[in-house]
Amino acid sequence: MTHSPKSGKPVQPWLSIIGIGEDGIDGLTPAARSLISQAVFLVGGSRHLALVPDFAGETLAWPSPIELAFPDILARRGEPVVVLGSGDPFFYGIGSTLMNHISADEMVCIPAHSAFSLVAARLGWAQQDCALVSLHGRPFERIIPHFQPNGRIIALSWDGSTPLKLAKLLQERGFGASRFVVCEALGGEREKITDVTANDFVLTATENLIALNSVAIEIVAGQDAKIVSLAPGLPDAMFEHDHQITKREIRAMSLSALAPRQGEVLWDIGAGSGSIGIEWMLCHPANRAFAIEPKAERAARVLRNAVSLGVPDIEVLEGTAPEMLVGLPVPDAIFIGGGGTDAGVFDAAWSALRPGGRLVMNAVTLETQADLIKYHTTLGGELISVQIARADPIGPYHGWRAAMPVTQWSITKPLEPLT
Repeated sequence: MTHSPKSGKPVQPWLSIIGIGEDGIDGLTPAARSLISQAVFLVGGSRHLALVPDFAGETLAWPSPIELAFPDILARRGEPVVVLGSGDPFFYGIGSTLMNHISADEMVCIPAHSAFSLVAARLGWAQQDCALVSLHGRPFERIIPHFQPNGRIIALSWDGSTPLKLAKLLQERGFGASRFVVCEALGGEREKITDVTANDFVLTATENLIALNSVAIEIVAGQDAKIVSLAPGLPDAMFEHDHQITKREIRAMSLSALAPRQGEVLWDIGAGSGSIGIEWMLCHPANRAFAIEPKAERAARVLRNAVSLGVPDIEVLEGTAPEMLVGLPVPDAIFIGGGGTDAGVFDAAWSALRPGGRLVMNAVTLETQADLIKYHTTLGGELISVQIARADPIGPYHGWRAAMPVTQWSITKPLEPLT
């Protein structure tokens, strides 16, 4: 028995979340089997329920969507209820979803081996050195940033078609020589491990695999591999663009000023190619970005770039600011790359920015530079000017060819209103 941290009153756990593997009841601990035998209501996937064939109480297979089962579970609050989940219910499992509806002191959890731990054990890999990724119910392209030379990935598949799709993606991006290990139904009688390269898997795959599978990848990068750098400032050539792009060096400087932090929200106003918002999201998988772009062809281009670079869940809004800003989540940072001189854009952005948030504006034209000087005079912040020069051929020699200077104004919004 535990005590509620809110009321201090004793709370009797009634919900048991039990991880179960392909070995079924035989693989459970005595404590887990005891909880199942005492339950009056057993909930799980059809595959999970089939692993407990002798249960005498009422059962419920997860409906679609899964949330439809929650009223039936909550209606039995105070009775012994068991929810079965795959492996570790709190590692890409049902546990965290249930915690949106009950408190932790109402439940007990007995995890089994996760698919990640089983794959690592079979291959002799240290889990802490691997990227652990779920492709189940998540954007597939989110795995692309993990394609790092010599890196190791363990990925949970969506279904039996995922391994072939993943092998093709590796091949297309120049990682076809990577070790590619498909692990099916680990821990059960149907267990099967296929250890090849991504290239060989594409050549030999003829049919879908068991839906319950995971893929382990040891990355080998070819000479022309498309590697998403872990540092801001990706090469401009990695973005499709019509020259409306924050150039690599200025982009790296701008992202430094925006100072991305875990789970934060960015507004990229006048997104162009989407380079700022895309690299913001690459800084951490929990980051979000809203790319506001008035031109339809550019808005479509932003999304293509985002998919190609592994952040397909960027939110692209076709339209103009400040109208498109209404109703968006409160931003932690704002980048104004285009339209900064349009009526009301800066005022709306500054007003929406949370206290402590960062705003960055870049200017090339004299008119926009004048605006930045005005904002700097009124609000403070940092004002800098940068000019990049590149070595270009001059006959048999080389000389510096200067790009137009860029003025950047960056500011952190005060926690208290300016007086």
